[in-house]
Amino acid sequence: MAESFLLEACVDSVESAVNAERGGAGRLELCSSLLEGGLTPSQGLLQVVKQYVKIPVYVMIRPRGGDFLYSDQEVEVMKKDIELMKNHRADGLVLGALTEDGRVDAELCMEFLVAAQPLPVTFHRAFDMVHEPTVALETLVSLGFQRLLTSGCDNSALEGLPLIKQLIDQVRRLCLFLSYVPLSTFPSTQQAKGRIAIMPGGGITERNLQRILEGTGAQEFHCSARSTRDSAMKFRNNCVTMGAAFSAPEYGLKVADVSKVRTLNAIARNTM
Repeated sequence: MAESFLLEACVDSVESAVNAERGGAGRLELCSSLLEGGLTPSQGLLQVVKQYVKIPVYVMIRPRGGDFLYSDQEVEVMKKDIELMKNHRADGLVLGALTEDGRVDAELCMEFLVAAQPLPVTFHRAFDMVHEPTVALETLVSLGFQRLLTSGCDNSALEGLPLIKQLIDQVRRLCLFLSYVPLSTFPSTQQAKGRIAIMPGGGITERNLQRILEGTGAQEFHCSARSTRDSAMKFRNNCVTMGAAFSAPEYGLKVADVSKVRTLNAIARNTM
């Protein structure tokens, strides 16, 4: 296990961003609509978060919930969002796209990577919907993604632990191979493509983090570390729901919990 690690906190508000940094998070994934797995946040949210935190802020590029097979119009939106988030000082981007047969859409992802330059890009949990994970990982490495966020193609990182370990071992074998290849064999960009980081995420809590880190050897992990904070509203109309039946209650706010982030950091430090 490596001596260093990084906790990436998934946040959807300025309050959560500030709390995550206070708790020791090393990077933020900034989203909206976490109930849908995270969508592209507003430019205003990114700008204000950047005013209040110093750690890197990676922005989700995802135009809607549901699957990761995008129409031409949705691709237009994603490319425009990439441009706008770069202009508003995003430190990195998080995105992904699949083909109808469950493979990484290499052609489209390359277009996104070109548009994102020079920012680093994480391939998100669209990976957990692929048909052949080991083949998909090879595609991501060849494209040049810096990082893969995955629950191991299962409901949580704990349940997907065996596959996450397999993917990390696959990357290590590739890095070992590249270390023996003469530097003149590949251009420098190709050498860097063997250095993708595998980041477990999905249902990570204080109760299972140690097992996940020990079982995978991961150097980074992704979590939301949230608690529910009661609304400050005094008058409440409990007869009305603003969203669908599965939406969060109007008078309970989910925010990153400083103490939870600190606890997760302490567990990781003790594990390593």
